[in-house]
Amino acid sequence: MSAAASVSGAFVVVFLLALVLGLWGCESGAGTGTGEEPGGAQGGATDTETHVAEDGTVWTCSMHPQIRQPGPGDCPICGMDLIPVEAEAEEMVGDRTLTVTESAAKLMQVQTAPVTRKVVSVDVPMVGMVAYDEGRVERIAAWVGGRIQKMHVDFVGEEIGAGQPMVDLYSPGLIAAQEELLGAARSYERARESGGDADAALQTLDAVRKRLVQWGLAPEQVRAIEDEGVAHDTVTLIAPVGGTVVEKNVTEGGYVQTGTVIYTIADLSVVWVELEAYESDLAWVADGQSVSFTTEAHPGHVFEGTVAFVDPVVDLAKRTVGVRVEADNADGALKPGMFVRATAKAQYGTRERPPLVIPATAPLLTGTRAVVYVEVPEQESPTYEGREVVLGPKAGDYYVVESGLHEGERVVVEGAFKIDSALQIRAKPSMMSPEGEGSGGSAHHHGDMD
Repeated sequence: MSAAASVSGAFVVVFLLALVLGLWGCESGAGTGTGEEPGGAQGGATDTETHVAEDGTVWTCSMHPQIRQPGPGDCPICGMDLIPVEAEAEEMVGDRTLTVTESAAKLMQVQTAPVTRKVVSVDVPMVGMVAYDEGRVERIAAWVGGRIQKMHVDFVGEEIGAGQPMVDLYSPGLIAAQEELLGAARSYERARESGGDADAALQTLDAVRKRLVQWGLAPEQVRAIEDEGVAHDTVTLIAPVGGTVVEKNVTEGGYVQTGTVIYTIADLSVVWVELEAYESDLAWVADGQSVSFTTEAHPGHVFEGTVAFVDPVVDLAKRTVGVRVEADNADGALKPGMFVRATAKAQYGTRERPPLVIPATAPLLTGTRAVVYVEVPEQESPTYEGREVVLGPKAGDYYVVESGLHEGERVVVEGAFKIDSALQIRAKPSMMSPEGEGSGGSAHHHGDMD
């Protein structure tokens, strides 16, 4: 490829790039090219000059106020009709400071808001399910092998009370233990009457009593066997607590081994709501925090609970953390397995020490840096200064400011990106180019190419 062809191709590339950025006929001069600019004006302007018609009028785009033309036409970026404004050139006061005309500020739709101190609130959304309170779950198990003679509770979901009979169990081991109990009781009585070693006999009797209690009999049942003086073929296992039968694992007539769970009973007057919070929201979730939630089964009804536990481990797949909420369920409306949507309300700061905050639309975020544009006070024309700040957590519609701003300053909340774009065009320090090494400046002197 010839040198002339290479130069010609490079010229086309730079020309198209300048046209896309809205610089052709706006910011960069024609240099030593044809001397002809869009709109029919002659070249010769520098990067920071604005083309002005002889009558003092410049034309700009309402969507792209950085466009400046000496006459009417179309915006080279979006194609909209250009509109006239006063011919007042923008002024660069400093590396990160931009002064614009009143008209330009209106076209850019720049809006500001004050930096304030206030206590900010945050709503943390979470989802999860209703579950049993594991501290209120009891299991009725066979402490000795045998056969289920009769089941007094036939189905899951039945409400029972503490001390209610649950199952009659036939067990040769229990019959032998009852016989041992009666023998130990008779030996103790004889020792007392004859003046023998009553203490040793009583210790033996107490040991047999404890064994029967450990095998599932209530102390009252053990005393009844002693009073009657007769061993029963079957013994009745009773419910240690009241609640709802949530599991029934055996059937009448079946055999069970030691440790076999026959029933599971849950007290549902208090339930757990097991939620998942995003890792990014952990700063706003803490023990004792109030949580409100709704269910699909009861639309419009808001339930309340309290955070009782926050999982210390993050789920690596979902990047969430488990949050356990305790909720009152005296009316039984909450049933284990229900899907819930929850919101935890948190506050940042106190009335005595409110944090410094700015609207969430103010900062321009790059992932590693945050830039805000601050209105410079007591200036003849609107002037804005770019400033890097250190942000704290996002609290709803606000960001907490750790450093970089002072109370009472006004920050740009609308139009900041347009101001930043104007700085980028001039290769000045901006959001994406902190050192000013941008796409503007002399790189667009496409007339310099021979």
